[in-house]
Amino acid sequence: MITASTWRASALAAALGLVVAMAPASAKASPAAPAPSLEYAFTAKVTLAPPVEQGEVAGGRKRFIAITGGSVDGPLFHGKVLPGGGDWQTILPGGLTQVEARYFLQADDGMVVDVANPGVRVASPEVTEQIARGQAVSPDAYYFRTTPHLAARAGPLDWMNRAVFVARGIRLPDHVEIDFYIVR
Repeated sequence: MITASTWRASALAAALGLVVAMAPASAKASPAAPAPSLEYAFTAKVTLAPPVEQGEVAGGRKRFIAITGGSVDGPLFHGKVLPGGGDWQTILPGGLTQVEARYFLQADDGMVVDVANPGVRVASPEVTEQIARGQAVSPDAYYFRTTPHLAARAGPLDWMNRAVFVARGIRLPDHVEIDFYIVR
């Protein structure tokens, strides 16, 4: 005869067995697919105007840096950076700077590419202040990464619409260099 307590014990044992069977065999997780790789696409050397300081807003130091031009060179794209875009920055306590840049690139054939480039720069408070003052700082002293989205009209640069990009930035006193990579 099956009693209520025997039935409960059997149900509990079955449930525990199901949980154990569903648990991963190892505590180490492994990816479902091979890790993506990066392919270098091009470098944008972006010239900048002096920053416009807004001051403290909602816990962060707000700044705007106008883009005045620049050049683009690499194996997958050649052209120039058009003047008129900008980089909106929020410098937060603890060395985190949020960046949101918008600008246009123009290919040698005249085609214009829209770039929306959000990211972060992380550095010690001292290095953050040196960069904010426009001083030269070693790129090894900070982390500057972005996730650019590029948009081009149909044609020879349409591949940009079909790719995911990541980038590394290097801040120099009068310009920034951004290395764009395609995630493969």
